[in-house]
Amino acid sequence: MKPIVSITNVFPEAGLEVLRPHCELRLNDSGLPPNHEKLKLMAEVSNAMITYLSDKIDANVIDVGKNLKVISNYAAGFNNVDYNHAAGKKIWVTNTPGVLHETTADLTWAMMLASARCIVPADRFTREGKFCGWEAKLFLGHDIYGKTLGIIGCGEIGQAVARRALGFGMRVLYYQRTPLDKSIERSLNLKYVSFKELIKQSDFITLHLPLNDDSRYLFGHNEFRSMKTTAVFINAARGKIVDDAALLEAVKNKEIASAALDVYENEPEIVEGLLSEENILILPHIGSASYETRDRMAVLVANNVLDALDGKKPRSAVN
Repeated sequence: MKPIVSITNVFPEAGLEVLRPHCELRLNDSGLPPNHEKLKLMAEVSNAMITYLSDKIDANVIDVGKNLKVISNYAAGFNNVDYNHAAGKKIWVTNTPGVLHETTADLTWAMMLASARCIVPADRFTREGKFCGWEAKLFLGHDIYGKTLGIIGCGEIGQAVARRALGFGMRVLYYQRTPLDKSIERSLNLKYVSFKELIKQSDFITLHLPLNDDSRYLFGHNEFRSMKTTAVFINAARGKIVDDAALLEAVKNKEIASAALDVYENEPEIVEGLLSEENILILPHIGSASYETRDRMAVLVANNVLDALDGKKPRSAVN
């Protein structure tokens, strides 16, 4: 009898192809995330679960999974899973590191460029038939070349962002709890500074750190007021790192120039006013959304499941 693998949402065919020969698949193709009770029912009948960031896998869900061997999260993050509780129940928790950093860095740069050069409002203006010819002050933005980029969280994604900055001749500052090896700093032209110095000196600030007790609401009113009034702020990390209402106020009051968000404080809910603010770019959490990357993620998720079901340590275990 094949082990049962429940998948909580729509999953790429590339991953399903890896699993089908070995597992009985229970699929949710509705496109809607299951509620808490449904997650418990899935856990109760499954040997493995493939989960999403929108799925809260807490102790109540884990405790009913008497036959669960692995919870394989389809994301680089894993703050939606109580992985310590799972470890106590001898259930592996896995994620997808090492496969989405380049794609997320690409999107980060798209957000930086779009925000600095007013790309979205300029596109809308042109489509609405308002363009009547070249004007000296039409959609003036800010240069990126030669400016100072501040990266908070310089892991795989942060370093990929920094590598792209070399081509723009940028001065790159970074902050995280532990400095990188000096050889990495030299190769990427990085300078380690304090959090306060990074905020004060940077023309662009981009976040690439996990959500934990140290990073929760790292940015609020005081931090935005300490930034340059010409600064651009980008969050492609986790929503609750930022007080979105404080960010909105900072942009509206011209304490900073603009912002770009791919994640939100109470996702998928969006703080009232963000959607109507022209100087804030709003994206629907598409950091890793390329065909190639989502397929690579799905294959890694599937292999983590098969590793655990085969009694091995999964190749990207969290706990």
